[in-house]
Amino acid sequence: MTVHVRLRRPHFASGYTSNARYPLRNWSSVTFKSACVVGAGRVGKALAARLGERVPTWTTGREVEVGDAEVVVICVPDRVIPEVAQAIEPGPWVAHTSGACRLDALAPHERRFSFHPLQTFILDLGPEQFDGSWAAVSGEDEEALAAGRTLAALLRVTPFELDDDERPLYHAAAHFASAFLVTLHDVAAELMEAAGGPPEALEPLMRRTMENGFSHTGPLVRGDWTTIERHVEAIGARRPELLPLYRALADTEAALLRVHSR
Repeated sequence: MTVHVRLRRPHFASGYTSNARYPLRNWSSVTFKSACVVGAGRVGKALAARLGERVPTWTTGREVEVGDAEVVVICVPDRVIPEVAQAIEPGPWVAHTSGACRLDALAPHERRFSFHPLQTFILDLGPEQFDGSWAAVSGEDEEALAAGRTLAALLRVTPFELDDDERPLYHAAAHFASAFLVTLHDVAAELMEAAGGPPEALEPLMRRTMENGFSHTGPLVRGDWTTIERHVEAIGARRPELLPLYRALADTEAALLRVHSR
């Protein structure tokens, strides 16, 4: 990917008006009166739309036309972030939205921070995907963290500070909560289908489990290992490739229950 910088100011993203619907209420030492979003994928599209409700915002692609934006938010695949960052002339605040990339991916910029919305996005929905979300903010000094908090206020999400060195563990936690949740659903659906039941019947159960605050329920709460062994026998007979996963999850849940009971 070859990127070139031109300082022509692009068009505003649709949705911005001079009388923005959501007036800015942020007492941070850093303020942004304009923004540019690099990338129009799942995150970039929703982020530009939400920012456009608050400040003049435009998007740019391979040409990286950042204009005179006061903050540039890079929403591109992780492997491309360093190249895009290097194509932006130093001056504005520059941030990326990656959960895995460290701050040094934004070299040579000194006015930089990372802003990872702890949410999953799809193209078919808009800025409402940010509603109720949190975001991890990393910065190398208080001014950078303040810049991250300002962006959070514009997006109307709840920020929390993340040490850049803790990023791999943090991203693993997010992976458990999102991608592995899908994996667990798919595995449960496969077992349900094998038993002759409708996989979609599992979805209300999963939603209610979350609504109930992820409270542990089931045989292990009662110490009923006889039922667990019956599960093991059934899975071993019908879907033996899933048996290691079931055993690992059962052992992990049992260990967590022992800790919680102390």
